Amino acid sequence: MKEYKFKINGKEYNVTIGEADGKNLSVNVNGADYQVELENAPAAAPVAAPAAAPKAEAAAPAAAKPAGAGVTVKSPLPGIIISVDVKEGQAVKRGQKVAVIEAMKMENDILAEADGTITAVHTRKGDSVLEGADIVTIA
Repeated sequence: MKEYKFKINGKEYNVTIGEADGKNLSVNVNGADYQVELENAPAAAPVAAPAAAPKAEAAAPAAAKPAGAGVTVKSPLPGIIISVDVKEGQAVKRGQKVAVIEAMKMENDILAEADGTITAVHTRKGDSVLEGADIVTIA
């Protein structure tokens, strides 16, 4: 287990991360337990000559976010996703509702930040998300 203390916009978060079981991971945030599914399971540490390491590090960001990957709409605050109103492949316009999050007993519409097509939906109804969590990606 690893323990971390985060401060996001002045609010403190105590996070404990358990061992990964394939793509599943147990996470505790401020006393609340979550089961999360990793998009990319942790890879074994690569064995490379020291001269090759800078090239591998330079290539990692390109693999993680290919050119033209688009705009990722992020959660503006922590809460629970109560609806996801778009699907992958769906065309959206800037300002269109893509999801609704409940926070502090209020429903907040999450809006598309650009015109485009939904290339990824990162959350689903019932998910608990932290501020800054990815909701959808638009390209």
